Amino acid sequence: MSVEAARMAAVRRYDILDTPPDGAYDRVAALAARLFEVPVATVTIVDEDRIWFKAAHGLEGVSEIGRDPGLCASAVLTDDTTVIPDTLLDPVACSNPLVAGPMGVRFYAAAPIITADGYRLGTVNVLDTRPREISEADASTLGDLAAVVRDQLELRLSALHVIRAEQEKRQAEEEARQRAERDKAAIAAFASTLQRTLVPPALPAVPGLELACHYKTASPQEVGGDFYDVFPIAGGRWAFFLGDVCGKGAEAASVTSLTRYTLRAAALVDADPTAALKALNTALLLDAAVGTRFCTAVFGLLDPARDGGFTVTLATGGHPPAYHLSPDEGGGVRVEAARAKGGMLVGAFAEAAFASRTLHLAPGEGLLLYTDGLTEARTADGHMLADTGLTDFLAQRSAPVRAGALIDDTVALLDTLPDTERDDVALLALSVPTADAAPAGITTTAHSAAAPTAPADASVGQEIRRP
Repeated sequence: MSVEAARMAAVRRYDILDTPPDGAYDRVAALAARLFEVPVATVTIVDEDRIWFKAAHGLEGVSEIGRDPGLCASAVLTDDTTVIPDTLLDPVACSNPLVAGPMGVRFYAAAPIITADGYRLGTVNVLDTRPREISEADASTLGDLAAVVRDQLELRLSALHVIRAEQEKRQAEEEARQRAERDKAAIAAFASTLQRTLVPPALPAVPGLELACHYKTASPQEVGGDFYDVFPIAGGRWAFFLGDVCGKGAEAASVTSLTRYTLRAAALVDADPTAALKALNTALLLDAAVGTRFCTAVFGLLDPARDGGFTVTLATGGHPPAYHLSPDEGGGVRVEAARAKGGMLVGAFAEAAFASRTLHLAPGEGLLLYTDGLTEARTADGHMLADTGLTDFLAQRSAPVRAGALIDDTVALLDTLPDTERDDVALLALSVPTADAAPAGITTTAHSAAAPTAPADASVGQEIRRP
């Protein structure tokens, strides 16, 4: 790097060029004019092609001049104070615009502003319109004023270092925050994408039946362990299940995936709900990757009844009971826990036994299945909703029972509870419309909070109609 290039790099690091007026530099110029009894005193920085005035006492309306040979451009080349007693007698200075122009400068003295590492940034200058001499003491005083300017520039540089360090820190923090937000969004998107592979993208339209569901994970960054499905099997029958895998995250997701596809495959081989749960129990125990994971599940079989409605066979594997809602004589609903006696955890014991029971789902009646995230949610007084709270809530519904309204009401209940972020919640409702309720066909409504584009507490509605 050339000497001039290195000097300009030093000028740039102080970031002083074209900055607004500053009292400290103005005071140096005024002090110089007073000490030397001259009409003009300046503090200048020598740029590549100009002389820029940081302070100018007695030189109104001038902020810079060309970097022509003569005064400042020559003075910045030396380490000592430059003194020109009579500019007209100096072969270089005589052509400078300040000398040859209207101002008619006849005397010029300048001390270079030298950095601690030896770079000359500019000069402190005194100018007079008449020739004159100054003593060595005066020349030293001018050098001291240049040193004051240098010290002021060093203070500025220190402040710039602090400001730049703070800016870099804030920038680094902002970049870290943005990375964290991107990572969080990516994790949420991944979890949501994985979650959607574990539950059906839409419920099927079952002739003579209304279906509705709701699914919400406790955190958008985690894959939940709840699952449900509804699918056709042979003979015009339909199978459904809902359950909850122990734990959350990728390991729980692997068990959920195994559970869902095992139950689907088992139902195609043997439609008996208890046989499906036994098959799942065997699969979980045989899969070494599952480890100690187990699940609870309700598996149901829907068989269309000749007199309307469906015969429902429910098998339970350690899961909370489903609730059967039917109209009572007063226009309300009667709530019965469809509880099978027995029914152990699935995947916990090789000799696990599973129980089933059968009920009739008539027109105007409904069935609600849920995971324990609903009953274990706490109310405002800190108590769990529990089976009694859920039963009381369901008893306030009106007849005839509709699956969509039942899910909507239950989701609305969850929204009133302050403690619903601790566990996943899955809901599945089935109902048989009355003869006059669905002349246009069967409606299937799905609510899900697993979509990556939706907020974590939002619901996305989907409606499918089949004539």
